[in-house]
Amino acid sequence: MTDVRPATDELSLRAAQLIAAGRALDARGLVPATSGNLSARLSDGRFAVTASGPHKGRLTADDVLAVDGEGRSADGRRASAETGLHLQLYRRLPDVHAVLHPHAPAATVLSRLSGDRVVLEGYELLKALPGIETHDVEVVVPVFDNDQEIPRLAARVEAWMDDHGPPLGYLIRSHGLYTWGANVEAALRHVEAFEFLFECELRLRGVDRP
Repeated sequence: MTDVRPATDELSLRAAQLIAAGRALDARGLVPATSGNLSARLSDGRFAVTASGPHKGRLTADDVLAVDGEGRSADGRRASAETGLHLQLYRRLPDVHAVLHPHAPAATVLSRLSGDRVVLEGYELLKALPGIETHDVEVVVPVFDNDQEIPRLAARVEAWMDDHGPPLGYLIRSHGLYTWGANVEAALRHVEAFEFLFECELRLRGVDRP
């Protein structure tokens, strides 16, 4: 009989990390109502993903599901409707072990004011993002139109990466930010950096903090 305790223990650990991340995002006002979704890669090929519906600032262990590469949970419970966007990133980026999707005001407003991309340049805080060692750089954040057909939206993200290479995050118009990292803590740092940078961009455009 296969011993499932290591996987179960890892799921519990990842669930605890995602619960803490949800509370941190909620404290900053980045996951209002039941918005947002959070996930982490498991070593057995599955993924820990927040369930559809719960407030991310009040998650419990039962609100984090283990799903396979098709987004299916073993017990039939429903993960976030946007699980397919998380899975696209995990398939494309093997070094990514956590994906966070808050619904922050700055990201949402900036996505409505922008075309197909936001270009961030000259900011010292860009160095909080992976692989960036100087402020003298351009970081392109693509903006995708919102789409209730998640497979179609995931395919557009994949096509953009085929043409341009993986970004460090992307925006869904009128919706919010997707960003990721080597672990949950790194992904949280990227959320904080992007949200600061997005607020700066809004102020440059004459928009007060939303």
